[in-house]
Parts: sequence; structure tokens; C-alpha cells
Amino acid sequence: MTSLRLPHGIYPYLVSPTDDEGRIDTAVLARLVDDLIHAGVDGLTPLGSTGEVIYLTQEQRRQVVETTLEAAAGRVPVVPGVAAFSIEDGVQQARTWQDLGAAGIVVMRQNGFATSEEGALTYFERIADAVSIPVVLYTNPALLGTDFTTAGLLRLAERPNIRYIKDATGDTGRILSLLNHVGDKLEIFSASAHIPAIVFLLGGVGWMAGPACVIPRAAKKLRDLVLAGDIDAALELQRTLWPINEAFRKYPLAACIKTALKLRGYAVGSPIAPQQPLGADAEREIEQALAAADAAVAP
Repeated sequence: MTSLRLPHGIYPYLVSPTDDEGRIDTAVLARLVDDLIHAGVDGLTPLGSTGEVIYLTQEQRRQVVETTLEAAAGRVPVVPGVAAFSIEDGVQQARTWQDLGAAGIVVMRQNGFATSEEGALTYFERIADAVSIPVVLYTNPALLGTDFTTAGLLRLAERPNIRYIKDATGDTGRILSLLNHVGDKLEIFSASAHIPAIVFLLGGVGWMAGPACVIPRAAKKLRDLVLAGDIDAALELQRTLWPINEAFRKYPLAACIKTALKLRGYAVGSPIAPQQPLGADAEREIEQALAAADAAVAP
């Protein structure tokens, strides 16, 4: 029987590496996956906004998921993103990722023409009903243009496999409201828009975010400190790591993570056009933030 629970913890949002011809570089992705697992992450999430999901063809999306699953080899759960305009497309993606071996899915609704709350809720319900693996709801009003009401979340939580929500609003008060109103039904993952240490302290169960892809050991240590009750050390580390989050808020996601990973020695390519790479000043800013994060967790 398929488990409807995902391990709590750190889930890096993976980059989608491309070569000079715009093809998915599966070798680079496989190396990154292996390195992240050795760094102690608890799961992997391909095909998020950090992974440029809306810029990829369906075949490229499949390549990314297949490569991630093959490289992970069952060592950690792989929880790909499902992003679609139509219910039919979302259902097809969800079923494909489940058939390939995904442990769960993160479901987002791409925002095109306006729809009612009923239409939006039906989108998530139909996708959840199409699979038997855990579903993580994704909310990011700034990016997707829509959000969940409390009543809507309570309705979605009636589905047995809708067990989590990833909140990317950047409003930490919203996290507390979610915990108060639906926390007994949905567990909460933080995004890079939040201060992860605070979300952990409030009761969030993990961090699904692009920065965890470039500072996995620091992210893991941050959560471990909170769980151990060493709050002063956790907050001190969080202050040191925050410039990474600031960079992800300041610069376009794909350009930011690809710059950071290039500085880490991964040939991940440029952001998929028409997105543009970052300039030299931004690269130096990210390099300094990475150096500070590394120093904070050095043996």
C-alpha cells in the first residue's frame, strides 16, 4: 500500500540543467542529486519554479523526473511538481510521475484566464483523485495570482492524499494562521520567501526551496538545531544564511540558482530563454553569501 506520508525535513528544489543546445544535461543533474543526498537532504523536488518548470517541454519535464528518480535510486523520496493550465494536463502529469515512481507530487495551478474558486478547487481535487500518492498544495499568489481560502483548504483536506501545503506567500503570519485553522489536517512546508527557522519553530515540518539546493548542509543543520532546542544557535545560523534567501527574492529564481550552482562547480547552463543570466555584481553578491554560509557550517 502506498504511504500517504512524506518524511519531514529539507527538500531542495532542483535546477533543470541545460547544455549549449538547450537540452537537459542529465549527467549534471544526476551528479547534483547524488551530492545533495550525500549532504543529508530528506527529499528532492524537481520541476518547481526554481527548476523553470513553465519553460520546459513535456519531454524535458519527463527527462528531469526520470533522471532524478534514477539518480536518487530510492535513497530519498522524489516529489516532482505538477504545473498546468488545464485539469486534463495536470492529471496526465500527476499520473505519469506516479507511474515513474514519484513518492508524491507538488501541485500548482498555472494562472491564465481567471477562474472561480470552485474551478480552482476542482483542479486540485481532480488531480489528487487521479493518484494514490501524497499531494503537496502549492500557494504563491505573487507568482500564480491566486491563493486558498481557509474554507477552500478545509475542503481540499477532505481528500485523503492531500496532506501538505507549501506556502510561498512570504507572510509568516499566514503560516501561523494556517497552523491554527488547518494545521490538524495539513502539514506545512516553508518556501524560500519565509525565514525557515521561524517556520520550524512555529511547527512547519520542512523546507522545500531553491536555496536548499546550494546550501544543503547548512539547511539541514538549521533544522537540526531547532529540533534539538538550541534556539540561540539556530537563530544565529539563520542570520548568517539569510543573504541567500535575500538573493532568491531579489533576483529571478532560475538565474539566481544557476549562478549559485555554477559557483559550486556545476555546469548547469544559462536560464532558459527569454530569461537572462545575472550580471557580475549579482554574481559577486551570491558568491559572498555562499562563502558566509559555508563558513558557518565548516567543521
